[in-house]
Amino acid sequence: MTSSNEELVTKSAEELRRLIGTKQISPVELVDACIDRIESLNPAVNAVTATRFDSARSEAKVSEQQVMDGRELGLLHGLPMGVKDLEDTAGLLTTYGSPMSRGNVPSRDVVLVERLRQQGAILLAKTNVPELGAGANTRNPVWGATGNPFNPALNAGGSSGGSAAALACDMLPVCTGSDTGGSLRIPASKCGVVGFRPSPGLVPNSRRLLGWTPISVVGPMGRTVAEAALQLAATAGESAGDPLSYSVDALSLSRLGSVDLSKLRVGYTEDFGCCDVDQTIRETFRSRVAAIKELVHTCEPVDFKLGEVHRCFDVIRAESFVAGLHAAYERDRNALGPNTRANYEMGAKMSLADSAWAQSEQTRIFQRFQSAFSRYDILISPTTPVSPFPWTELYASTVQGRPQENYYRWLALTYVVTLTTHPALSLPCGVDEAGMPFGLQIVGPFRGDSQTLAVSHAFERAFAVSPTLRRPRPNVSHLRAVNPALKSLVTSPPIFTASGSGTSGLSMV
Repeated sequence: MTSSNEELVTKSAEELRRLIGTKQISPVELVDACIDRIESLNPAVNAVTATRFDSARSEAKVSEQQVMDGRELGLLHGLPMGVKDLEDTAGLLTTYGSPMSRGNVPSRDVVLVERLRQQGAILLAKTNVPELGAGANTRNPVWGATGNPFNPALNAGGSSGGSAAALACDMLPVCTGSDTGGSLRIPASKCGVVGFRPSPGLVPNSRRLLGWTPISVVGPMGRTVAEAALQLAATAGESAGDPLSYSVDALSLSRLGSVDLSKLRVGYTEDFGCCDVDQTIRETFRSRVAAIKELVHTCEPVDFKLGEVHRCFDVIRAESFVAGLHAAYERDRNALGPNTRANYEMGAKMSLADSAWAQSEQTRIFQRFQSAFSRYDILISPTTPVSPFPWTELYASTVQGRPQENYYRWLALTYVVTLTTHPALSLPCGVDEAGMPFGLQIVGPFRGDSQTLAVSHAFERAFAVSPTLRRPRPNVSHLRAVNPALKSLVTSPPIFTASGSGTSGLSMV
């Protein structure tokens, strides 16, 4: 990669969009720079899966001509984009990380991708996921594992791990994600980028089978809060494809405004009173709290009594697996991976009484959670309870020496917040004791998406002047020399021909 390309791909999405709009750079130039970056670094981290380089170059030429002709340009005009491989993309292989869908080339985009393209983004590639999005370790038998950009022998989180790693490596300025129990926030934390779980319905999720259930959302990732907010503004708003969606002034979401941190009231918790967290992560978080106390008006511990929050998440999460995987399980249960199969079987054993109880308990959790926001503007916690572990380990089986009940219990710091339906963002905040990225989870008030983004942006700016708190960056020179055999899980190469719709691409984490 030339030095000019190196400089170009590290620029922010909003700066790249400005340069395109003022004719200082061409979309063709930017697409080529991103392709060079992917070819240079992706062998080390395996973040990008199926690609459409030639088609993207052709579309970039059209985008360039639109600029030259003085056409009205979208928010993301000319920006290359990576789409999580759970989202259908017209004409581009979409496997959901499942062998059952090796040849699945959809005929149409999901609403999320459709809106991003309408705003001028150029689809360049898909990004890697766990099989069917099940788990927070991005590895599957179709594409293999995604390594962490800071150490490719370690995991990148999930299920939006491919997007997070691609952003951290500056392969693409726009990448999508989705989140059930932490899939936007966890990989963002582990890779040193921003992942924002918006309020359910703010961004339409047209592939959610249980359309009236708010547990699963789609949302933005970015290297900065402003990048995430730009993508959010391009995708938010009502859609008949999602019954929870609603009208909103989408452009206002990218105007982050100004927050006076000295007036901010912050409540903090290490574990929400119910989550296992490694001692080293607690100590890192305590040091961050000490720094934040110097910036804000109030920063106090919060006690939570959230009832049977773990069982509640078990039931509601399992409902989605039963809805999405019944046909596949009945056809050939052995074709499903261990995480996916275990969740389906857990859900199949549950009763209507279990479901009714879980919905009622979620409502009670929501109501209990509101009391904290009568005293504080935002809440903060660690995003993940452990430092990144080897991607060869399917999940964190123990946390602080305590065995985890199942493969996703270690995600409790994020799924507790999921159940409340509050917006939440993972913000890079230095590194932990192992030298890996540390993510600060910032939880905003009910439907307080703009406030959550604005506060996060203010913290980001304050952290940027501190060597301890600023966003860490991976050593890309080291990555070019790495070959960690990340595709070792692949059982056979994917088939690049169109076929049926395959298995529903549900985000289960």
